[in-house]
Amino acid sequence: MATKRSRREEEYLEALYLLWKKEGVIRIKGLAEMLNVKPPSIVEYLDKLAKKGFVKYVRHELITLTDEGIRAAEGIYERHKVLKEFLMALLKLPDDIAEDDACSIEHDLHDITVNRIIKLMNFFKENPGVFSTLKNIVDNAYKEG
Repeated sequence: MATKRSRREEEYLEALYLLWKKEGVIRIKGLAEMLNVKPPSIVEYLDKLAKKGFVKYVRHELITLTDEGIRAAEGIYERHKVLKEFLMALLKLPDDIAEDDACSIEHDLHDITVNRIIKLMNFFKENPGVFSTLKNIVDNAYKEG
């Protein structure tokens, strides 16, 4: 069974992954800006991630996600995307609010909860008629409130 990662560890891994996907490289400055953290704190935490095998990092050089780091970060990011999609589709939240809320809750939900949301969203994708019916019910519910 995999060890539960801390919120901070997940936030770093997700940020590292997003920077890598967007820019092709990961730099201390970009990571510090994304996480709103001072560069010395970034360096300190990168050392911890390196000891766990998630990144390769030598001071004053680019940061690299290891294969294990990529797998972990992809899983974290997938959780985020599905939660955001769920919040937008079923709670009719606008993109910016769904993004903020997904960031807030993604690290605290139990794996069983997230897996059920993923299964539900996959079911809706495979059964668009069911989703359309539910969407109409949700739309009507929000018109009343």
